[in-house]
Amino acid sequence: MIEALYGFAALLLLVFLRLPLAFAMGIVGFVGFYVITGNWNAAEAMAARRVVDTAMNYGLSVIPLFILMGNFVSHAGLSDALFRASNGFLGHRKGGQAMATIVACGGFSAICGSSLATAATMGRVAMPQMRKYGYQDSLASAAIAAGGTLGILIPPSVMLVIYGILTETSIRELFAAGFIPGILGIVLYLLAVKWVLWRDPSAGPAGERVPWAERFAALKSVGSTLALFVLVIGGIYLGVFTPTEAAGIGAMGAFVIALLRRALTPQVVMNVLMDTVRTTAMLFAVVLTALIFANFINRAGLPDDLLAFVNGLEVAPFMVILVILAIYVLLGCVFESMSMMLLTVPVFFPVVAGLGFDLVWFGILVVIVIEISLITPPVGMNVFVLRAVLPDVSTGTIFRGVTPFWFAGMARALLVLVFPGIVLLLPQLLY
Repeated sequence: MIEALYGFAALLLLVFLRLPLAFAMGIVGFVGFYVITGNWNAAEAMAARRVVDTAMNYGLSVIPLFILMGNFVSHAGLSDALFRASNGFLGHRKGGQAMATIVACGGFSAICGSSLATAATMGRVAMPQMRKYGYQDSLASAAIAAGGTLGILIPPSVMLVIYGILTETSIRELFAAGFIPGILGIVLYLLAVKWVLWRDPSAGPAGERVPWAERFAALKSVGSTLALFVLVIGGIYLGVFTPTEAAGIGAMGAFVIALLRRALTPQVVMNVLMDTVRTTAMLFAVVLTALIFANFINRAGLPDDLLAFVNGLEVAPFMVILVILAIYVLLGCVFESMSMMLLTVPVFFPVVAGLGFDLVWFGILVVIVIEISLITPPVGMNVFVLRAVLPDVSTGTIFRGVTPFWFAGMARALLVLVFPGIVLLLPQLLY
């Protein structure tokens, strides 16, 4: 196990020296495997096998296809339509525009699958409207930052796909498991808005009441997107097609929607394809080197030694999960979400499996805690993305505003921890 600890120390050093995470994990994993085996050819064979196996993995094609779907949706003007639709039903209430932003973020993330893209896109759409009606910047920006975190849990989620690959867990079951906690997250964030208004009613004034005819017209404008979501996710849940097939159908459907909205030009299509290629290349590089690093960790015996250590403590398995979640919360203060997932899951999931916990439930719990890290100071990525979109809003203002939403996220994590049925209900209905 000592080799694995040295490996983590070397990895942290390289990361703090600003070496990209993918390079750092690849170097430490390769060199560490060589140190353990004492055989350079064995290390080369391990790395080569990982590269080939990853490239030949048909299931991984779900990642670029879902990214492509999200990029087409982003360019189709869906964010505006979703905000208008949700604002039509909620905007006339106190804090209604902040609530509409959260609901729109939930809908957008269900198609986009990216928290950072959701926060950036909705920041441009919702912030001007909330400022128009005199919303405090702290509540307005916090609603966008917190709503954006929903993107990595509500299916289709690239983060859940990567967790499924790392742990060899069914992506279909993970998608089913993420739906109810995602809706619960929306509800709790709406309650957080209510709590802010209870403390300061002037934070979110009521907007204008929209006539019912305009409400239904706005709702109709997102009908095609809702149909696409039902087709993709419903098809996966019902077993009509695999996640990879669903991703292909979703990408094609998103292209057709963008085409019908007249949002595509040759230049836009080229930009969408180039963004998809860049994002996919980055994710594949990180996943590939994470698998090489995981091979080193497993060869060093860290998961087995950690499980033996935990069993020797004679503590309740539930307490072990609490400690793991506390580690994630602490790591969220200094690491971004993808780094946390890739560095910790290969170590923790064998321990969790050895203690008899369901890996689907653990995966959703991990993603929820990673969601919280997206708005946790000082490295909350959604906050800094929003800060780039809204340069006139200070980072401190956003962090102060997201505090109630941070506690709402922690409440959701505790609910899922205490009541696993919230996560496991839909996966159990698949069979």
